[in-house]
Amino acid sequence: MERNQTRLDQLFEFYREDPNDAFTLYAIATEYLKIDPHKAMEYYQKLLQDHENYIGTYYHAGRLHESFGEKEQAEQIYKKGMRKSQQEGNRHAYSELQQAYNRLMGLDYEDDE
Repeated sequence: MERNQTRLDQLFEFYREDPNDAFTLYAIATEYLKIDPHKAMEYYQKLLQDHENYIGTYYHAGRLHESFGEKEQAEQIYKKGMRKSQQEGNRHAYSELQQAYNRLMGLDYEDDE
């Protein structure tokens, strides 16, 4: 926890210097994910609201909603992330989001071998 706190302190210093930097917000959310998932969600929500084109947020926010048992919210986030990643031409992100969405919806057709 102490190491995470030191890293968070550094990230918050960056945040104070530039509160509109999406990467810093994402890094803060990622650090909180390890120690306080609900606090992490606050930062993911801020990213989704203020930085809609920061594509990496959609997968992690969706997964976190899933972990909270919030399937409908996860579904909506995955869908929006897929739309945004298509608009951006980000095939890799689209594929990851589609896989997460398919798994959530029970549509993953993996071999039973």
